[in-house]
Amino acid sequence: MSHTIMPVRLGQILTGKVVAVRYNGFGVVMLNDYPIHMANAFTDETVKFEITQVNRKFARAEVVGIVDPSSDRVEMGKDYLLDVGIAPYVNLRYEAQLKLKQAQVKKIYTAAGIAANIAPTIGMKNPIQYRNKTVVPIKNDGEKLVTGFIKRRTPGEIFPLTDYYVNDPVIDQTIATVRDILNQHHVTVFNDETQQGELRYIMVRRGYYSHELMVVLVSQTANIKDETDIAQEIVDVVPGIHSVVLNHNPRSLHLLMSGNNRTLWGEDVIHDTLLGIEFEIGPNSFYQVNPQTTEVLYALAAKKAELKLTDTIIDAYSGIGTIGLTVANQVKQVLGVEVIARAVIDAQKNVANNNVKNASFVTADAPEQMRKWQQAGIKADVIFVDPPRRGLTNELLDAVAEIRPKRFVYVSCNPETMARDAKYLIEKDFHIKGDVQPLDQFPQTAHVEVVTVFEPNN
Repeated sequence: MSHTIMPVRLGQILTGKVVAVRYNGFGVVMLNDYPIHMANAFTDETVKFEITQVNRKFARAEVVGIVDPSSDRVEMGKDYLLDVGIAPYVNLRYEAQLKLKQAQVKKIYTAAGIAANIAPTIGMKNPIQYRNKTVVPIKNDGEKLVTGFIKRRTPGEIFPLTDYYVNDPVIDQTIATVRDILNQHHVTVFNDETQQGELRYIMVRRGYYSHELMVVLVSQTANIKDETDIAQEIVDVVPGIHSVVLNHNPRSLHLLMSGNNRTLWGEDVIHDTLLGIEFEIGPNSFYQVNPQTTEVLYALAAKKAELKLTDTIIDAYSGIGTIGLTVANQVKQVLGVEVIARAVIDAQKNVANNNVKNASFVTADAPEQMRKWQQAGIKADVIFVDPPRRGLTNELLDAVAEIRPKRFVYVSCNPETMARDAKYLIEKDFHIKGDVQPLDQFPQTAHVEVVTVFEPNN
C-alpha cells in the first residue's frame, strides 16, 4: 500500500516568500508546487512560519516572525484580532487593503473567464469602528462570565475581548455592561457537552443616525433567571437603550438566532434611516452592518441602474425593503419579493411609515413571482438583487434571462459566486455594462462588496 509523503510536517518551522493573498485573507507560500496558507502574511513578504495542519492539497501555518516585511505592513499592536479572525488585514495599510481587494476581484473574474474592467475599490474615510451590529458568544470562565470571540482552531475556547476594533464602540461598551449584569444574577451559560444552561449569545444593534440600541439575549431556554430584573437593570445603565429582547433558540446546531423573540422591555424594533428612508429593524432583520458605506453602495447601484421616472423595478431578495424603498422616488413602481415572511411584514411597515405610494412587497419564491408578474403583463425595466453569500440560483437567473430587463443590477458580498453567476448570465446572452465596482463594506477583513450591471445583448 502506497503512502503519500507530505512535503511538510506538523510543528515544522520554515521560512518562505508570500506569493499571493487569497480571497479568504490567507497569504500563500509555495513549497515547490505545494501551497501553505497563513494569516498575517502579505504579498512579497518573507516570513517564518510553523506548520499547524497538513493535508494532501495544502498546509496551514502560523506566522512566527517577519523576516522581510512588506512596505505596506503596519504593526497595529492588535494581533489578538488575528487570533479570532475578526480583522485579518489589521496589519495591512488601508490603501493596500483597497488595492488588494481590487486585485482579488480581478483574479476571480479572470479565473471565471470573464473579461471585465475592475474599478478601484471605494473605501472609507475612517475604516474602523463601523459595524452597527454584533453577536458574541458568552462562556463561564470559572466564577464569572466572559464575552469575546471563538479562537481559530479551538472551537470551544472564547478569547476575551473588550475592543472588537470594527464595532461601533458603544456596542462594545454595551456588551461588557450586559455581561456584567448577567454575571451578577448568576445566569447560567448553555454547555454543548452537557446540554445544560440558559444563555448562548448576546446581540447588540445600534442605529447609526438614531443611536437607538437593541440588546438581544439569545437563550437555549424559553426563560432565563431574573429576566425582568435583568432587563430593567440594562435599561437603568445603558444610554440609548430602546429594546431588550429574549430570543429563544433551543438548537444543538451553532445557528446564532431563531425567529422566536419575546420583548422584555421597550419596543420590538429599533429605527434608523438610509438615504432619507426610515427603517424598522428587528432582531432578525437583514440590515447592512456598515451604514456609512451602505448609503454609498445603494446610491451607486441606483446611479448605475440609470433609473427613469417611467421605470418599473423589481427588488428581488428584498428583505425589509432597503434597496427598493431607497430608489422609489426615482421610478414609477417598485415590486419587492422575499421568501422570508417576517422580512416582508417589516418591508410593508416601512412602506407605510415612509408614506411611499408606489412600492409593494410580497412573500414568495423570487423566480416564481417574477414570472407571475411577467405573465400579468408587468414589464420590469430594472431588476435589483442583493443575495446571500451563496449567490443566485439558476432558476432566478433563468427568470432574469426570460424577462430581459433593460438592466440587471447585481449587488454581491461574495465576488466568487457573483463571477459564477455572471458567467451563466453571459451565456444567456447578457453582457456586463461598465465597470465591475468593488466597495469596501468590511474594512480590515477579507470581504468586499461588488456591484455589477448586466444588459441583454442587442
